[in-house]
Amino acid sequence: MADFVFKGVIPPVSTIFTADFKFDPQGQARLIDFLIESGVDGLFFLGSGGEFSQMNTAERKEVAEQVVKLVHGRVPVLIGTGSTNTREAVELSVHAKECGADGIVAINPYYWHLTEDNLRRYFTAIAHSVSGLPMMLYNFPALTGQDLTPAFTASLVKENPNIVGIKETLDCIGHITEMNRVLHEVNPNFAVFCGFDNHLLTNLLAGGAGVISASGNFAPQFTINTYQNFVKGDTAAACRWHQHLLEVTRVYGLDSPFVNCVKEATVLAGVDISTAVLPPTSPLSEEKKAELKALMHELQII
Repeated sequence: MADFVFKGVIPPVSTIFTADFKFDPQGQARLIDFLIESGVDGLFFLGSGGEFSQMNTAERKEVAEQVVKLVHGRVPVLIGTGSTNTREAVELSVHAKECGADGIVAINPYYWHLTEDNLRRYFTAIAHSVSGLPMMLYNFPALTGQDLTPAFTASLVKENPNIVGIKETLDCIGHITEMNRVLHEVNPNFAVFCGFDNHLLTNLLAGGAGVISASGNFAPQFTINTYQNFVKGDTAAACRWHQHLLEVTRVYGLDSPFVNCVKEATVLAGVDISTAVLPPTSPLSEEKKAELKALMHELQII
């Protein structure tokens, strides 16, 4: 396997809040400890599942500062710093570096459709602002409305050596395999992560680095065992574990945004956290909670 800067199973960690929408460091610490003890390879905070889009700049900075302290160097910490505007993205990226994050993850602006030149300037400004700190791109075209193509990504990597990977959150395995092929011609150690659980094995077979998917919060054993068995060369065992990942995505279909489903599933899995979510997301209804519990039983998570 290539010498990736980041690799393996890196859950996009839920941000834990109190009932009045304040950051809950005690609950966050319990989730962090659970994930590290489960054997994850890193933690990604303030991604989509971390509800960054519902927070203001000060709230995002508070979370970044606190989680770096809570993890305390036990695994690499990635902080999401993307924004609809370049100035905020740069400010958040510099702040994450100052906090001691091991890397940043930047999604492209998700309101305007940008020309390729403007998109290039956005990512380049972020990369230059944290020169020397590893940076990952975050491709989620269903939410941003704009795809990061392999060709465009390769051109950015050629110009910005600290761009070391990408999270590919799209339901097109051909895009992911092409991203691996094209980027590895530019940098054999470029790390391609899939964002959907059920693409993990194919991504690994294509030369990818691992997975950043929401089930890592409540069922980390599925992605961890798939990844670890693949790395050991036990493809049969990896396939058996990966079968669970073909079904776990059903959890996300109970609501949208599904951050409430992930938090409720995490509680069902035995982690003592608040399930408060930031508006416009709402708490999961009692009916949906019952559906979720039945599904968790069916999926053999509880």
